[in-house]
Amino acid sequence: MAAERLSVRKIREVLRLPALGLSQRDIGRSTGISHNTAGLYIGRAKKAGLLSPAAVEALDDTQLEAAVLGVPPSQETGRPIPDWSIVHRELSRKGVTLQLLWSEYKHSHPDGYQYTQYVTRFRLWEGTIDPVLRQEHRAGEKIFVDYAGQTVSIIDAETGEISQAQLFVGVLGASNFMYVELTASQSLPDWIGSHVRMYTYFRGVSELTVPDNLRAGVRKACYYEPDINPTYLDLARHYNTTVLPTRVAAPRDKAKVETAVQIAERSILAPLRNHTFHSIAEANHEVRRLLEELNDRPFQEARGHAPHTLRGT
Repeated sequence: MAAERLSVRKIREVLRLPALGLSQRDIGRSTGISHNTAGLYIGRAKKAGLLSPAAVEALDDTQLEAAVLGVPPSQETGRPIPDWSIVHRELSRKGVTLQLLWSEYKHSHPDGYQYTQYVTRFRLWEGTIDPVLRQEHRAGEKIFVDYAGQTVSIIDAETGEISQAQLFVGVLGASNFMYVELTASQSLPDWIGSHVRMYTYFRGVSELTVPDNLRAGVRKACYYEPDINPTYLDLARHYNTTVLPTRVAAPRDKAKVETAVQIAERSILAPLRNHTFHSIAEANHEVRRLLEELNDRPFQEARGHAPHTLRGT
């Protein structure tokens, strides 16, 4: 099967991310392509002598496309390669065996691998994935972001019209240090603006920015390769971070920010439940006051402001 043909813009993003320490699977999730395609383009770039982001940036679009696409992809066997991640997931279902999955694969691809090759290649792939463990977050590695389910009513002083402000929440993975603010909507401009103000508040940027599959940030949600909004990718490039959306239907991926949202709702929104606000700026003044109290509260050993663990903005 032919590899997906990428735009030069996406090729640059794929070749930028290995220097940040991302795996091919994470690069695929961040850029909206399969991890196999990401690995293929990274391999082509290495064969072309593009061993660093600086080497990639030194080429214009035409030169980069010629250098990377001019190297033919590997034709290892010419046989269709199963999606091993799907095989791995199917094996967790009761009664499903490799023999059954191979039979289904062989029925769809008569020219595919024989059973021994199929099993051998799956075991090799299986050896490259990490076991599921309790998540441990390195300092400066991840910022998790999401919106709270609760909103804050803003009453127009002149017309009496009521609008609902959205609560944006960001939290550092290692220290649990939080950023919270209200915005008029969950639209792309508000989403991007909240990130900029969050990075400023944290006085640095993490290696990874981890959102849920919000429409403003992810144009097309997918279990393995979500399609990131181009403006969101531009923000990531500007701040030299990587957008790595959580997987669909994988609550463990976003447990950190879901906990932070609950804390924000209890420690910030609940105390403001009887307040009347006539503007978002007025409401955010109180939100910031309660946020500072929350971040200064010594209720958790790991909590604390650690700006030196982040890359400077």
